[in-house]
Amino acid sequence: MPTQTQEFLRTHPRDVIGDTELLSTAIERLAACAQACVACADACLGERDAADLVPCVRLNQDCADVCEAALRVLSRRTAVDPLLQRGLLSVCAEYCRACAEECRRHGDRHEHCALCADTCMLCEDACTRLMARIG
Repeated sequence: MPTQTQEFLRTHPRDVIGDTELLSTAIERLAACAQACVACADACLGERDAADLVPCVRLNQDCADVCEAALRVLSRRTAVDPLLQRGLLSVCAEYCRACAEECRRHGDRHEHCALCADTCMLCEDACTRLMARIG
């Protein structure tokens, strides 16, 4: 059963990248990562040692914003500039990697951080694969 993202990509009159499965995976992982980062930041703020988690919260918020921007840009299929898309995906992959590393530092004490780190790594992988496809 196709996802809603796949259906929107399928019905769009322009297929710029030529790999709707790869693109839909990236868009869906970007959305999941943004949600995970927002939830993780909120959970960090609820912890007793929230002051120690301030860098994690900030990185979660930044990563969520970058992922949201990337998924919005990638969802637009007209007037696509591959160079700009690659740049955005590169930045997004870097934020995801950094956020995953920060969350892993706390993952043994906070399960939400471990979950967020895993989600960020999946998103980084999807961004990297899509960058390679875009050329």
